[in-house]
Amino acid sequence: MSDVILADPMPELFAELSQGRFDVRPLESATDADCAAAVAIVAYSHPVVDGPLLDRCSKVKIVSNHGVGVDHIDVAAARQRSVLVGNTPGCLDAATADMTLALMLSVARNIVIGDRFARSSEFTHYDPSILIGQEVTGSTLGIVGMGRIGVEVARRARAFHMKILYHNRNRRPDIEDSFGVQFASLNDLLGESDFVTLNCPLTEQTHGLIGPAEFQQMKRSGILINMARGPVVQTDALYEALTTNQIAAAGLDVTDPEPLPRDHPLLQLGNVIIAPHLGSASNVTRRRMMQITVDNMIAALDGSPLPHEVRPAG
Repeated sequence: MSDVILADPMPELFAELSQGRFDVRPLESATDADCAAAVAIVAYSHPVVDGPLLDRCSKVKIVSNHGVGVDHIDVAAARQRSVLVGNTPGCLDAATADMTLALMLSVARNIVIGDRFARSSEFTHYDPSILIGQEVTGSTLGIVGMGRIGVEVARRARAFHMKILYHNRNRRPDIEDSFGVQFASLNDLLGESDFVTLNCPLTEQTHGLIGPAEFQQMKRSGILINMARGPVVQTDALYEALTTNQIAAAGLDVTDPEPLPRDHPLLQLGNVIIAPHLGSASNVTRRRMMQITVDNMIAALDGSPLPHEVRPAG
């Protein structure tokens, strides 16, 4: 008999890598019978997994998260109920850093606007005076969050001969020495950077980190890239900054809420690019993530140590 698990709609890759071991029941519409039978929960598309849900699922041994960030999972509540939590660190750092640079280049060099114009009836001759963007090479990059992904962003930025500042909860002398980056206070980083990339986790300390005061600190020519989580940036403040020339533009892989309501005013702005949370969405990376998601779950159900366990803060 297959183990019953609760999960969001899963791609075929899950069944392939788990070799059909699991009977997947829909998490969103789980009945009391589904919850009573489930031995694991897979958090694939960031569903909320909290104490009340876990109380309905008394046999669950693990919440296996498809991704690194676990802000949607109450890890402390899981620990109180002897439920393990697993995630997928390390395997998505390169892909997310690639996407950070992709958004930065796309915004700076008007790639999306240019694509739309090139397809339109208005493009009838080459005009070298239009869509002049911002130079990336040699500019100053401020990285907020110098964890694994931030380090990979810095590694790529060096190829563009950028001056790199970073702000992090803890100073990283090892990174300063190996990458030539400079530690800065958040205000100094915002004031000096041509591009600011957010590569930090969502925590109590980073929730709403970038708001009206922070946008006032940025250059009017500054570009913000959010590759963290939507709530790291105050959405109303971002809209205000983009529409009053406090900053020049933004590139968002995440929003708050996510997705934005279809009539949200941010969607009407030409100086923002919004991607549908594609940070880790490469073929190689997503396969690795799913493999680790499966490995964590199987380890817990077999009574073995998790390859990647998340423990409550503190």
